[in-house]
Amino acid sequence: MASASGFPASFYGEPGVLGLLANGISAFLVLLQNFHGARTGIPAEGVENILAGVHLILIGGVCQLVAGLLSFRKYDHLSGTSFVGYAALWASYGATRIFLGANQQTPNPANESAMINSTFQDLFTNISINNTDLFIKESAIAGLVPYILLSFLLAFCSATVNYIMPFVFGAITLTLIFEAVGLVAGWGLVVSGILELLILLFAIYGSSALLIKGLAQRYVLKGFGNPLFNVLLLGTTNASSSQSLGQEKKKNTKYAEPMALGFFCDTVSAFIFAFYAFNYFPSVSVAAIWITINSAAQLLSSYYAYMRQDCYHATKFGLHCVFWLVKTWEEHVVSVALSRAEAGEVRHAMVGNWFFVSAALVFCIASLNKDTLELVHNSFFVLVTISTISQIPIERYYIFFGVTCSLFTLLSYYGTFARLINTIAEKLLIPVGPQPVSTESLQKYLSYLKRSKLDGPEDKGSQIPDALFYLTNGVAALSAIHSSQPGMVFSDLTVPWVLIPGAIIQAYVSRLQVQGGQRFGSVVPSFYVAIWATWTWFRFAGHRLQITTESANGFAAGAIAFLVINAFLILVAAYSNLVLLALTTIMEVIIVCFLLSTLGRLPYQLEVAMLAIFAIICLYGMLASLVNSIFSKTLIPVGPSLIKNKKKKESETTYPCFVTKSRETSGLLKIAKLLENNGVCGIPTDTVYALAASCKNPSAIEKIYSIKDRPAEKPICICISSVEQLVATKPPFSPLLWEFMRNVYPGGISCIVPKGDWLLKLGVGPAYDRVGTRDSIMIRVPDHTATAHLCEFTGPLAITSANPSGEADSTHHDMVINRLGHKIDGVLCDGESNELVASTVVNCLNIDEGTIGILREGCVPALKVRQIFERVKSNML
Repeated sequence: MASASGFPASFYGEPGVLGLLANGISAFLVLLQNFHGARTGIPAEGVENILAGVHLILIGGVCQLVAGLLSFRKYDHLSGTSFVGYAALWASYGATRIFLGANQQTPNPANESAMINSTFQDLFTNISINNTDLFIKESAIAGLVPYILLSFLLAFCSATVNYIMPFVFGAITLTLIFEAVGLVAGWGLVVSGILELLILLFAIYGSSALLIKGLAQRYVLKGFGNPLFNVLLLGTTNASSSQSLGQEKKKNTKYAEPMALGFFCDTVSAFIFAFYAFNYFPSVSVAAIWITINSAAQLLSSYYAYMRQDCYHATKFGLHCVFWLVKTWEEHVVSVALSRAEAGEVRHAMVGNWFFVSAALVFCIASLNKDTLELVHNSFFVLVTISTISQIPIERYYIFFGVTCSLFTLLSYYGTFARLINTIAEKLLIPVGPQPVSTESLQKYLSYLKRSKLDGPEDKGSQIPDALFYLTNGVAALSAIHSSQPGMVFSDLTVPWVLIPGAIIQAYVSRLQVQGGQRFGSVVPSFYVAIWATWTWFRFAGHRLQITTESANGFAAGAIAFLVINAFLILVAAYSNLVLLALTTIMEVIIVCFLLSTLGRLPYQLEVAMLAIFAIICLYGMLASLVNSIFSKTLIPVGPSLIKNKKKKESETTYPCFVTKSRETSGLLKIAKLLENNGVCGIPTDTVYALAASCKNPSAIEKIYSIKDRPAEKPICICISSVEQLVATKPPFSPLLWEFMRNVYPGGISCIVPKGDWLLKLGVGPAYDRVGTRDSIMIRVPDHTATAHLCEFTGPLAITSANPSGEADSTHHDMVINRLGHKIDGVLCDGESNELVASTVVNCLNIDEGTIGILREGCVPALKVRQIFERVKSNML
């Protein structure tokens, strides 16, 4: 949608509208059931519960998940974390109701009077399926309690942003409390029904305010734009700890930070497991639903860390997700098939958990240059993985596991609060501790192996998903080791250990490789998904599937196909590095063992040795990939490629247009001459690359529209070298506008100001009617030396992002050359851009009335722009 002045609105609308309405409608659905049960005395049952659960999943889960995903793309830390977290809550609660309705017995009409006299908490009374107690009530309470604590946290944090969301989240917190009470006392559901009505009312008002704000491009209804209290009151910035904390090399403001969501999910999973370990509910069947959905949300935090080019958190949250899922479904098998004592005897032969312990130790090493909170959190996760080692005696196993999960819950809860507040404020207000080891020292220690000169001359680090690839394969391989004649129970327990990391999560890794655009990058994980899925199917689930001799012959044929394909992957790995080559070679031997097992001739000792070697290679590959990707250089060697690609010399490369480096004065002058001669060139800015044309040449500006296929109604802004250029033209700006521009220029903010004859003095001249709209103009003053000098040579430039209309911004000069080089006259090359998104567009047309509008949130967060404006405005009073 365009604003009244013709400038495009923000990339995404207001996802808060969808998120708040999803919460309100979900609460309304539960309200109807609660009030109906309280009025009639007849609890919901059967189909009624199933339908309610489906609606909760679709509205509270799926719709709110969409709102959360859009919020992450809108760089909204709080809304992204809140909506995804609440989506997991409503989806879990809905799935529990479906589970309950599907397993309730149809009531006997003769007993209807007795049912009417029953209390409403019978909704979650324990039921029996195949003589196995499900403990639905206890599982639901264990799932609700961590969400109560986290919902309170979200309500508190949202008070630092606005004063509508605290009421919505606060009402949800109280509702969850009384929903939990209602599971043991019927009156609690009546109170929760009243609170759910408040959620609906607050949500309707909040969504209306955001919707009107999106349409009017300004706040009309009260509630947003001003917080209940300033987040800075929570603490003072620790300047010493804000430096060199191993943060991302380049600030990625295209996506919100997912760290708080990752800690959020750790809190929920660990809390539920603590309840289970202390035997509050002996069966994990229902709790498995809660943990699985919560783990899916944690996988989203891994995904958005990947989108931010953050290998550390992408791999960490992926590791935690795999761990919680594997343990959940292993315990589900224990709950369904055997007792804890029997499981303790069978587990002694399982060794897969040792890879989790090793991987957790790797993260302790990788987090030494992070803050203390990160290191302590990783250390406690090591304790959690140690507590689940299968060789621990069963009488101590669950006690140890429960204690470590309890401690990990407390630390994750604090981590959620610290990460959320610090990302909202963009300052370190909540203490997270100093950096244990400096980045330079850690690089020095980790690069010790590099002295072996095993690597080639290239020093580019590793691709982000590589560490997750090695992690998933390592867990699957080590878990696949078994005794020569495993029992049925052992096979049942091993299924989640191999299937979840090797097939399910590795499919996610394959998706990341595809998105990364790596050549052959997704082929290996995609193929290994098929191998581990088939391995699980035949070797561990075969007795359940009743595989016959004829079926085994089919698996033998498939194994032969696997051998052929993996031989091709060995060739591909020879172009990559020695670690991947060794991995694919060992996998070839493992597939041979699998083939022999289908023929009843399994070489047991060889298979165990190969799986163990495969897991060790994966552990080393994970460490190397993680460290090399974090530091964007090869500190831990992975070996050179055996087959070298023949590359053309750079001097022989031909480009479709003139190309020069930004640091060469002669090149800068050549680009200026091209612009003077009616040309269009790609230039770097302090944000993303832009297409530029001289304001002295209106026809060149017209060419930009055809080059980009840009709609004619979208105006183009002008770029100048400094604010002083504006001052010399003496535009009729108010003191408040002048002061605001001096505070935001130069930088990643574009200001829309009234048009006037002063533009002619600035040098816009013949392009007056080609830039901006009829009454307004957008001005950029990039914080970029080369661009500033270029504007001094040419005068004002008309610029717009250097990408085909509707496509992603160009963040490297190669992108400009490849996409638009055949249409433009030249490119000023400056390497990778400083930001991944364009500038933030601020409407200053009504600034004298005390308001500004954010038409597009870009590299500078809208909250920061408003803080600058409020500070300037208060200083002017």
